[in-house]
Order: sequence, then C-alpha cells, then structure tokens
Amino acid sequence: MSQLLSNELLANIGRLASPRNEIVTRRDIRKYSIATGQRLKKYLEGDEAPPMFHVSLFWDVVEMDQLSPDGVSIDPLLPEFPLKKAMAGGLKIEYFKPIVPGDWLTATRTLTDIYEKQGSKGPLIFYEITMNVVNESGEKVLKETTTRILR
Repeated sequence: MSQLLSNELLANIGRLASPRNEIVTRRDIRKYSIATGQRLKKYLEGDEAPPMFHVSLFWDVVEMDQLSPDGVSIDPLLPEFPLKKAMAGGLKIEYFKPIVPGDWLTATRTLTDIYEKQGSKGPLIFYEITMNVVNESGEKVLKETTTRILR
C-alpha cells in the first residue's frame, strides 16, 4: 500500500480537462520557427510547423498570480498532491500528421496515471498526463505523454 497516495487521490486517474481548440497560423509557425532556431525553409516560411510547436499553441496565458513558485501555470486538471516540488520526468511525442496553417486543432488532456516510488532521499510521486490532438476532420495529429515527478 502506498504511503502517500490515498484511494481518493488515485480516483483522479482518468480525469479529463476541457478540450482546447486553437487555429494554426502561418505567422505563429514563423515566429516559433525563428525563436527556436529552425533552419528548414518549410518551417521558416510557415508552410509546416516544426516539432514541439503544439506545446506553446496550447499553453495557458494566465496572470502572474496563477503561476506556481517555479513559474509554471497551475494545472486545474491535477488534484492536490501531498508533495509539492515538481521535476520533469519525461516527454514522449508521437506525430501522425504534419501541422499546417489553417488547421483547427483540438487538444484533450487526461490524467492517465499516478504512482509512488521510493527515491534515495524519500518518497516520490509520479503522474502522467496524455494529450491527444486531432484536426477539424477528427484525424489524429499527435499524442503527447508527459511524466512529472513530485518530491
């Protein structure tokens, strides 16, 4: 039995965030491409979005008081965890279709797992969020799985 994870906390597995819809513009692709040092013409001219473009597309734009102490937007999808210090645990992105100007994309995020492990300096809580992105035709564009670690 877990020391930190109650049945109530684990009951949040499967929780869904409200879907987010965003339109992709050539200008946004170009700005992202320049900011991230892309070199391919298709990215710099905004014909196709480079890898990781979707991350900033779906980030929340929030007031400063809605940020955690480390500057990250407070995620309403997450329950209150007994451990607070967050660290990156991993990111896996599967791409199915290119992102191009004019795409209306819908992202749906799900809290897919919560588990505990014992670290060398004490307990750790891991949680996983899966984001599925589809285009206006319902075709899969990408799947992103993010793992975070709390200590």
